[in-house]
Amino acid sequence: MLTMRPMNIDTEKLLPRIREIAREAGQAIMEVYNRDFDVEYKDDKSPLTEADLASHRYIEKALRSLTPDLPILSEESGVPDYAERRNWGDYWLVDPLDGTKEFIKRNGEFTVNIALISNHEPVLGVVNAPARALEYFGSQTGGAFKAVADAAPESISVSTEHTGSARVVGSRSHRGRSLDAYLEKLGDYEILPMGSSLKFCLVADGTADIYPRLGPTNEWDTAAAHAVLAAAGGEVVQPDGHPLRYNAKEPLLNPYFLAIGDTCRNWLSYLRP
Repeated sequence: MLTMRPMNIDTEKLLPRIREIAREAGQAIMEVYNRDFDVEYKDDKSPLTEADLASHRYIEKALRSLTPDLPILSEESGVPDYAERRNWGDYWLVDPLDGTKEFIKRNGEFTVNIALISNHEPVLGVVNAPARALEYFGSQTGGAFKAVADAAPESISVSTEHTGSARVVGSRSHRGRSLDAYLEKLGDYEILPMGSSLKFCLVADGTADIYPRLGPTNEWDTAAAHAVLAAAGGEVVQPDGHPLRYNAKEPLLNPYFLAIGDTCRNWLSYLRP
């Protein structure tokens, strides 16, 4: 079986256009956000709105025009069999509206996520929060940045010198016993509640030290913000200490993971019985 090797892609050349695509998809989302809309439910009981679909259609069309040879895997597209996917060297991984529950609640904590995956790693990521006029983006070669409204992007990096209580990002919509048990072992901590992939971004810009995700996520939920965090000097690891990888198995469900900014502390030790 032929396996496609990763291409020599210039991520810095692609990044400005991917930022534009995410921003324009965000505008399509806001057109729905600012009026009444219906909510449907998928087979897995997760919500779906016309904003999810409008963003998906725009991104898919724009990426196909930009890079016609690269496969696109989006939450709102059909998922190819692994027999086909396993041959992908590079591909786009997209969540056209991450945080649909936050969108429905109208709290502004939802994002457009676009990532480029190469050899199972996210090498470019754009996270756009249109209701907040907020954007995070980064790449393996160019570092990580945060942009607010029309201001010039500012370079960001993880915090490695924080003292005091651990700053832990937690989900607004998902909380479970596994996380509670982890926090009990952590000692003094402060919870920073946040929705969608913005949780990763708070670690990337140094606002938080760690985001422990001890519950289910899919690969499109994490890839773009994972790329930003990695570009900012952080890491995302599984409970066994190995890096979180993409398109390395049949199911697209991620294992539990820790998104870490301050690598001076052994965050994995608190997972042990």
